Amino acid sequence: MSTTVSDTSELGVAPELSAFQRQILAVLAEEARYGLAIKRELEAYYDQEINHGRLYPNLDDLVELGLVEKSARDRRTNEYALTEAGRDTITTQLSWVFSRFVTDEDRATELETLVDDAR
Repeated sequence: MSTTVSDTSELGVAPELSAFQRQILAVLAEEARYGLAIKRELEAYYDQEINHGRLYPNLDDLVELGLVEKSARDRRTNEYALTEAGRDTITTQLSWVFSRFVTDEDRATELETLVDDAR
């Protein structure tokens, strides 16, 4: 039997997240934000309006999973921040994707260029 990485247990919660939830984590990886700022970033990404009824339940799920921390910014506004577990989840997901994307030297160079451009 092959010992290739098909055991998803090492991926943690990452496979259970929706693409929308992974995008929320990506937005929060940059810096902590309040709900409407997250909403604006996601609307720019998806190029469509994001309904509050979609955003906040997903934020609550991420808080419950321990990937995002919710705190009171003021009386009316909550702020959301990525936790260490959230950061680890993003890193795990990226590692998994990169391990499948990089199949030769050209793709490795392409990925290095993307990382360099993001800096």
